[in-house]
Amino acid sequence: MNEFIDEDLYEYLLKHSSEEPEHLKKLNKETHLKILNPRMLSGHIQGRFLSMITKIYKPKRVLEIGTYTGYSTLCFSEGIEGDGEIHTIDKNEELLKIQSDYFKNCRATIKQYCGDALEIIPKIEKTFDLIFIDADKENYINYYNLTIDKLRKGGMIIADNVLWSGKVLKRNTKDEATKSLIEFNKLIKDDKRVHNVIIPVRDGLNLIYKN
Repeated sequence: MNEFIDEDLYEYLLKHSSEEPEHLKKLNKETHLKILNPRMLSGHIQGRFLSMITKIYKPKRVLEIGTYTGYSTLCFSEGIEGDGEIHTIDKNEELLKIQSDYFKNCRATIKQYCGDALEIIPKIEKTFDLIFIDADKENYINYYNLTIDKLRKGGMIIADNVLWSGKVLKRNTKDEATKSLIEFNKLIKDDKRVHNVIIPVRDGLNLIYKN
């Protein structure tokens, strides 16, 4: 899925960016063939961006809210420091097998949680270097409030889908997901604890640095 540039330019991006590793190409294909809503997959360009962030940042501990089939998890694992770990949460039990199949050869320690992230997050007594929010949009503010104190100073939160196909421009919308994302982006901009920038990669990423 690409929301903000035309297809020819997107093809140019693909052609002139690093290739997906073979295991991610395989996961991408399998997700599109077997799993509902494959557009939820991070995909090639966003995946290379997430990988680049972790290679620069070298986090020891990552929290991911919204695993889906594990594509972004594997991208984070590419830059994780030494014996680092990724804690990843998803409510869909049916996706655990495909996640596990691809996680078993990963050099990072990946801890999978299945259930309601709002209940699971408070039970994870860890401090994180990097947090990725990519789950139900109506709860983005709740996820942020639950995780900001678990993020170390100098750490980063990346929130996905924050432009929501451009629907965040519709101020009088009745759609709950859109309203939540509008409120979330405003909350981040006004929060003096952080510094942020929204970039139009795929459906919009809000990069949030903790001061």
